[in-house]
Amino acid sequence: MTSSREELAAEIQQRMVRLIADVILFNHAVSAKVGLGASDSQFMTLLQTYGPLTPRQLAEHTGLTSGTVTGVIDRLETLGLVTRRPDPHDRRKVVVTPSPEAIQEKLVPLYAEQGARMHAVLATRSADELRTISAFLADAIGSESDVVAEN
Repeated sequence: MTSSREELAAEIQQRMVRLIADVILFNHAVSAKVGLGASDSQFMTLLQTYGPLTPRQLAEHTGLTSGTVTGVIDRLETLGLVTRRPDPHDRRKVVVTPSPEAIQEKLVPLYAEQGARMHAVLATRSADELRTISAFLADAIGSESDVVAEN
């Protein structure tokens, strides 16, 4: 067991780096199985997290150019994972909307084992531990979002 707070913090950072790398590699493998690229799968994550977004919002979240964003949306639409719909607030714009049926059919089965593993790990933790983990992740995500938004 680690002996000091600094060592424990370093251990957590190393484990987070490993977790991030594992998640990225897993997502790349899943993406390849359905014919998606790295940007494509990240768009799906954004759409599932935030709901329908305009192409401009997708560009802002990812830092990609409008041309690249259009290409990604085209690929996702071809696979049936998203649709373009008129923005209900401004008919001159479109929103990119995830297609729940296609996601359920094409993506959910590929993540089932990972989801079951996470469920099993979380089931071993007390409610207080889960609150601590959730707060830590919320803080970590908040700081990451700030860094991405600044770039």
